[in-house]
Amino acid sequence: MGIGFCVLAAPEIVVGAVIVVGVVVVGIAIKEALDAAKLKGSSSEVAERAPQMKPTSQEHSASRKSKPEPSGQDWFPPVPTEPREQERCPECRPIPGPPRGGNDPHNECANKIPGNNFPGLNVLVNGKSFDALVLATRTLWEIKTDDFDKHSPHSQAFFVKMKLPEIQREKRLAEACGYIFVVGVRSAAHKAALERLDPNLDIVVMDWC
Repeated sequence: MGIGFCVLAAPEIVVGAVIVVGVVVVGIAIKEALDAAKLKGSSSEVAERAPQMKPTSQEHSASRKSKPEPSGQDWFPPVPTEPREQERCPECRPIPGPPRGGNDPHNECANKIPGNNFPGLNVLVNGKSFDALVLATRTLWEIKTDDFDKHSPHSQAFFVKMKLPEIQREKRLAEACGYIFVVGVRSAAHKAALERLDPNLDIVVMDWC
């Protein structure tokens, strides 16, 4: 403290000096306590007065959970409002042409088919020349003018078995293009023989020839 005391000094002087020194020490301690309290108060004030910082828009957007994008497996194409019209194959377009073979009775029966749109002509569809076409019902005809009843039962059975594969092929060609296929025959016996071998055939007895 920079203050020295002489041991030879008078007692009252020593006591006074001690009192003065004590007062000074207490004063210094009080001042330091006040300064510390003042400093702490100012710090709290500064903290209270400090503006609250709001998170930026970038931080706010980052804090939010981003919605997952739909995966390719969850995505379905839109359903069309109208059904798409299927294009017909070129080979399915009917092409009229002259009849083959020069068989007049055969051609006459074909020409008299009810509703025939191309009398006197054959119609080429899917690589096959059919005897007639009725557009109103989309029906292709193939006629058989054989004298079936004049043959023996054995010959009739043999004849039907020989002709059946070709008739079935003609039916497949017509139906592949969306047409009905009809076989025209001249007798009920011929019709019955064909139906026994293939009940799915549509057979008509031609009573007009």
